[in-house]
Amino acid sequence: MEQRALFIRSSIGTYSEDWFDVGFHQNTTLEIEIILEGRGLFEWPERKVFVETGHVVIIPPGIPHRFAAVTKVRFGVIHLQGMPASLREVADKLAHDYAQPRMYALSRIDRDRFEKLFREWLRVLASPLKEPQRTHAVWAELLLLYLHEHSQTDLQAMTITKAADFLRENLRQNVQVADLAELTGLTVAGFRRTFEKIYRLSPKQYQQQCRMQEAKWLLSATDKDLNEIAEQVGFHRLHSFSQWFKAVEGTSPSLWRKSQKAMHGIDIPTQAN
Repeated sequence: MEQRALFIRSSIGTYSEDWFDVGFHQNTTLEIEIILEGRGLFEWPERKVFVETGHVVIIPPGIPHRFAAVTKVRFGVIHLQGMPASLREVADKLAHDYAQPRMYALSRIDRDRFEKLFREWLRVLASPLKEPQRTHAVWAELLLLYLHEHSQTDLQAMTITKAADFLRENLRQNVQVADLAELTGLTVAGFRRTFEKIYRLSPKQYQQQCRMQEAKWLLSATDKDLNEIAEQVGFHRLHSFSQWFKAVEGTSPSLWRKSQKAMHGIDIPTQAN
């Protein structure tokens, strides 16, 4: 069977609170809706659900559906058809059996990062390209992979992702679990249990993971000195930062940085740690 050419339509739309679809409609494409701002109502014949900022709706071809705004709402939309194998593989993970719509949730940080990618994607779509089909397929795969990697299937996780965002934005602080539980309106035991179910890490382990990710990014992508990096990820003493880094990575932060720079042919002075 001849492979159908890749078809993509994508946009960002803003609608007032009195906007709604007149009746159900269905597409021949796989439709992906990302709520970038506001709140709305999504409906298909079996169910109605409220969607809000950070929610992602995957709508398989042939499913009757409609949207209505509850507040002023802003959507990012992707329509895909005729996908090459690598793109279809990621789409299948998001759509599962294509029998009904699937719902996901992005945290605020991940949603903001996705929107930046999405806006660059729209710029790519509007640009003259040497290899448009290949470029569009790679970008679409990147966007879908981002959603697959960073979204949660449990919409109740939105309250927990607020706490996770707080941990990611406050790496310099040793945040107390009791404060995070209060932030989400859960008991300490309920918060800890739900957090570990979603992230498969305790809140402390999650923050340590975020610290390591940030430390590696700062070491490989900036020329900040080790003292500044240590303080930025929550260590008041360089020695403590170096011990922690070496215990996790098996090498000191200065040697790790040197190895990363060497991969790209960049020579940097050795710094004591």
